[in-house]
Amino acid sequence: MSAKEKLTLASVGVVLAVHFASWITSLSFTSVASSVIFVHVDPIFVALVSHFILGEKVGRRVAVGIAVAFAGATVIAIGDLGVGQENLVGDLLSLVGAVALGIYILAGRRLRQSLDLVSYVTPVYATSAAVLASGSLAMGVPLVGYPGGEMLLFFAIALVPMIFGHTVYNWALRWISAPVVSISLLGEPVGASILAYIVLAESPGPMVLLGSAVTLAGILICAYKPAAGHE
Repeated sequence: MSAKEKLTLASVGVVLAVHFASWITSLSFTSVASSVIFVHVDPIFVALVSHFILGEKVGRRVAVGIAVAFAGATVIAIGDLGVGQENLVGDLLSLVGAVALGIYILAGRRLRQSLDLVSYVTPVYATSAAVLASGSLAMGVPLVGYPGGEMLLFFAIALVPMIFGHTVYNWALRWISAPVVSISLLGEPVGASILAYIVLAESPGPMVLLGSAVTLAGILICAYKPAAGHE
């Protein structure tokens, strides 16, 4: 690889680190349901970047989807405001994670056209890990010394959603458009909310449930591509 290619991959790794740092931190301030909904507005971000930067015009359907999703996010924010100011901080951190995730997916779509999977994910993941480890040490957060059960959970998170989950997405980006990959992530808010209820006994409020449904509908409208001639 050229120096420019290496720098580009390292930059993507930094963006991935920002996604993880902001999103995971948001879980300390807001509910799982709010966090995973906000972090998955990335299909909207992808659509906006395609319109303003890549020159791909956003049609009426996508514009409507963005408006609906924004309305749903507003409902969630209003519901969280009633719970406390900290929840809004968590929502904002989740949105930062969403923007970073959108950049990460768009970059992967472009770079995977010329790079094989291992050549792409190895420097990206390594850079992300180095940035996150450095940030943790700078904040005085220890990386070792946790109970065995927690270390096992850390290992499971690294193995299943990261090495398997993200790598599957990066593999798919070579053949599938970024919006389609983004929309495939929408199963996560549903599954995470169900698990949060079962494992953490965390039940989202009615405003969060309503806003989540509206936001998911807006994202679906935004990212779903109808058959030719039915736009």
